[in-house]
Formats: sequence, C-alpha cells, structure tokens
Amino acid sequence: MKLSGLGVYLRGIAMGAADLVPGVSGGTVALITGIYGRLISAIASVGIDMLSLVLRGRIAEAYKAIDGNFLLLLAAGIGTAIVGFAAILNWLLLHYPLPLWATFSGLVLASALSLVKQNYRSWSLRDWSFFTIGVAVAVSVGLTQAIQMPLTPLGIFFAGSIAISAMILPGISGSFLLLLMGVYQPIIAAVVNLELVTLALFALGCGVGLIFFSKLLHRLLAVAEKATMATLFGFLLGSLVILWPWQITVSSVVDRHGDIRAVQTLPVSPTYYAQQVGDSMLLMCIGGFIVGVVAVRLLMSLSENQRAD
Repeated sequence: MKLSGLGVYLRGIAMGAADLVPGVSGGTVALITGIYGRLISAIASVGIDMLSLVLRGRIAEAYKAIDGNFLLLLAAGIGTAIVGFAAILNWLLLHYPLPLWATFSGLVLASALSLVKQNYRSWSLRDWSFFTIGVAVAVSVGLTQAIQMPLTPLGIFFAGSIAISAMILPGISGSFLLLLMGVYQPIIAAVVNLELVTLALFALGCGVGLIFFSKLLHRLLAVAEKATMATLFGFLLGSLVILWPWQITVSSVVDRHGDIRAVQTLPVSPTYYAQQVGDSMLLMCIGGFIVGVVAVRLLMSLSENQRAD
C-alpha cells in the first residue's frame, strides 16, 4: 500500500492521540491502518550502522536507510496530537472522567475484537494459550496496587523509556503503563504547563527506550510473530479491567502536592457506584462507549478501503 505524505501524517496524529489515552496503543493504530511492519522496520534500523553513515558524512544514505521521510512525517503527526489534544484530555479527565473512560473502553474493546477476528483462524493451540496468558496478566496487573514511581529525574526518565516501548506494541498502551506507575497525571500536566525540564527528561527516556526495545520487538516478531501478537492482543483485551468507568477506591496515598491519589481500584456495577460514590452518568457513558466503537470501525474501514485501492 503506497501512502501519501498526508496519509502518514494523519496516521501519526491518530497514533499520538491514542497514546495519550490510558489503555489505547499507538501501535494498535499503526497495525489497523496498515503501517505497523514499516514502522518497526524503520525504528529498528536506527543504530550503529546508521550512526556510522552519519559519521562518514553520508547523511542522505543514513536518512534513506531509516526511512527518514516516513519517520519524520509520523513524528510530526504524533507531536501535533500531543500538543493539540493534551489540554482537552486533561480537562475531560478532571470534569467528565466516567464518560471519557467509557469512550476508552469502547476503543479498546473494538480494537481487541477486530484484531482477534482478523487473526484467530491462523492461530494454533499455542497461540491461543499465549492470548489467554496476555488476558490473565493484564487483568492481574489491573487489579493489583499501582506502583508509585518517584517523580525524580531518574524516575521520569525510566517512565519515558517504559512508556515509549509500549507505544509501538499493538495491545499495550504507554499511557496505561504511566497510569500503573502513578505518573500519568504529572506527565499530562507537564505537557499542559510546558514544564520543559520534566518533558526533556521524559523525551530522553523515550528515545533510549525506543531504540533498544524496537530491536527486541523486531527480533520477537521475526522468530514468533503469531505467539507475540496473540499475547499482545490478550493484554489489550485484559486491560479493560482498568478502563472500566465505574471503579471504587480500595487504597490511596497523599502525593507530594497534598492531593489524594488512588493506587488501587476495583471495577463495580453502575448501580453500586451510584450508591457508594455518586452519579454514574450512565447515559453519557453509553454514548461515549458507542463513540469509541464507531471510531475504531471507521478507522478500520478507511484502512481496508485504502488497501483495496
């Protein structure tokens, strides 16, 4: 499938918007829009060979070797989404969290089921086993107490390296892992408030993690593609346990700003949530869920039409 520059840029916007969402993966967007293989190959080509070409002054060759135009346009789209959508997302998280989580749930559920539907006919018993393991791991992680990553320079760097690694995985969201590490809200706030030191440390961690992890992923996909993808799809589906809108807090901590932050929650029914916490916003949540499902269907239809062309 031949892509125009605009097509790559728009996919970058979709990936960036997805990676702002806890539970939705930019890698998933890349996969369902038909650029995943090209993305992994391009990122994995960044390394010693490319650096050697640069040091010898063969910059044009190095740029071509890493599919530079593709990566540059994709990065521009991702950056546009992060700058353009972070403030909106932060506002929604503060004022309408339940409908927003419901929208995320719709996005993730539709993505997971669509990806499984596209691949399950070729899966062996081993692949189904890995899929089940992926679901079980994600559910277990979602039901356990979140790790509170210290907001030190090293902690921010480490969080960036982990989050960016997840960004290129279809099924694991970088924002989801930031949420589990307890640094999602601080990073979103840093983007909104332009906290340059925090953002620089986070970006440095992202760069280091991306280079190293892309090579590992490239190798795994080369030797065990079906099992690897089945595991990731399972993780994606299992992550719904933490995206379920109606959660009750089991344990919490007071952060460095004096705010109470939940570190472990459990999913409950809308009725129980309304009795114990407050307005369940059920109708708005149903609407948000439908929006999420429809968005994925439209995205996949667009990709299918482009493949047909």
